[in-house]
Amino acid sequence: MEIKRVIVIVLDGVGAGEAPDAKDYGDEGSNSIGNTAQAVGGLHLPNLGKLGLGYITEILGVPPDPQAAGGHGKMQPLSAGKDTISGHWEMMGIYLPKPFPTFPNGFPAEILDEFKRRTGLDVIGNKPASGTEIIKELGLEHIRTGKPIVYTSADSVFQIAAHEEVIPIHRQYELCEIARNMLTGDYNVGRVIARPFLGDSPETFYRTQRRRDFPRLPETPTILDKLVSAGKMVYSVGKIDDIFGHRGISVPNHTTSNQDSIEAAIRTLAEDFEGLLFVNLIEYDMIYGHRNDPAGYARALENFDQSIPTLIENMKPEDLLIISADHGVDPTTESTDHSREYVPLLVFNKQKQENIDLGTRKTIADIGATIAEIFALPAPEIGESFLRHYQ
Repeated sequence: MEIKRVIVIVLDGVGAGEAPDAKDYGDEGSNSIGNTAQAVGGLHLPNLGKLGLGYITEILGVPPDPQAAGGHGKMQPLSAGKDTISGHWEMMGIYLPKPFPTFPNGFPAEILDEFKRRTGLDVIGNKPASGTEIIKELGLEHIRTGKPIVYTSADSVFQIAAHEEVIPIHRQYELCEIARNMLTGDYNVGRVIARPFLGDSPETFYRTQRRRDFPRLPETPTILDKLVSAGKMVYSVGKIDDIFGHRGISVPNHTTSNQDSIEAAIRTLAEDFEGLLFVNLIEYDMIYGHRNDPAGYARALENFDQSIPTLIENMKPEDLLIISADHGVDPTTESTDHSREYVPLLVFNKQKQENIDLGTRKTIADIGATIAEIFALPAPEIGESFLRHYQ
């Protein structure tokens, strides 16, 4: 059986149970999808169930289906950390033995002094914070003084929040580029993020959709780079372009919601191409997981489940669908941080609709290794292909 297109859909933050090293990260007991199901009294995910989701972890409302028509398993993160970028990079064949640096006490003076020197601007903030809360706290001071709000989170991020009528959006992007260029060595964070907002009071401040990420770039070629070099197409949907620094992508589509991303993916399937469609669905992480909202998290999962029949209907026989995640972000725990978890692995092909146990895999890079084998690319440094199950 020849496969010409691979569709990878990343359910951002949908973990499938604590990883073996979860204790090292303070994440014992985390199970993003399983705990969410318990919290809401059960999940209704019939289509994911038909792909084998019920075999991966115990999920109230989604029992194992003996008639499942897809491959199912779970994958252990191998790279250090539990960041969005490290998860996606590992998926595409990059191993990171050291986690990206984080700054739980804010950024050191030498970093902020250098930022002030290069930009000519003083800053306020400099602490870990929720993005919505810090603009409520410091938004008026920012408007009064013109000083950008610099803050971080539990992730490896250097974030700059500024009102678009105080610091125009193009200047906000310039400030982020300055920060990106100066953050090297021990300060080489995973992402610098522009967080523009509007409004005239703490009650009316809101973040606009002109957010932009400036990621750290992989030091070695990813599967995306290898695909493009081999003359294949790489379509990205959602924030994939930001995660990979707009590298190794033929056609980007920077959607910002799950629904828009799903619709964009389905439209892209109508294109005639050979290569990869790489989709990120962000809401489980950004909107619900970090805000400890299991009810919203559950609704988002059920909404995605409803789209699967249309997605499959638009697939060609030579398409391989892979559904997975980059990390967990259990909305039922006290923490609002990402969680160190296994990630689900669901695989579907119209020509081989069989209940296939793909087992517990040693790394998320098995996805990249499979793509490499399909398109005869140089294998990544880590990962074992599961293509033999679909030949």
